[in-house]
Amino acid sequence: MGNDQVRVGLVAPVTVDTELASHLRDGVREAVVRQIGDMELLRPQDIADAVAYLVTRKRHLAVNEMLVWAAEQTW
Repeated sequence: MGNDQVRVGLVAPVTVDTELASHLRDGVREAVVRQIGDMELLRPQDIADAVAYLVTRKRHLAVNEMLVWAAEQTW
């Protein structure tokens, strides 16, 4: 396998502390706030670290999908 091939992976963050909630409709925003409560949300840096991990693996290892959750989050 040559080094000129494209590697593709998916990082799927769930509860990240961003401004996204402020852009939601009122009813949806309140539902999100109820769902996450006082949970410690992921920081953007946590997701950046996951992406850095994915792209710095040696060529023989492929990370196809990474689901990143806050430790307190449940389904």
